[in-house]
Amino acid sequence: MAFVRERALRDEISLLNDAKREEAQRILQRLLTKRFGDLPEWAIPKLESANAKQLERWTDEILVVDSLDDLFKY
Repeated sequence: MAFVRERALRDEISLLNDAKREEAQRILQRLLTKRFGDLPEWAIPKLESANAKQLERWTDEILVVDSLDDLFKY
């Protein structure tokens, strides 16, 4: 029984982490669109495949970079 509870907790944590990453990706995409206009096709897969740390790094740099190319170098 403890194994089942532990597995359920891990699954719940995983789902929460996925939801947080998806929300961070959605917010960053909105901010990028406001800053740089419509995003090029190549930018969307980069955002969708980024992990939470990468999304956080890009969000931190959005106000200091001059272009999407510069942002995605981080």
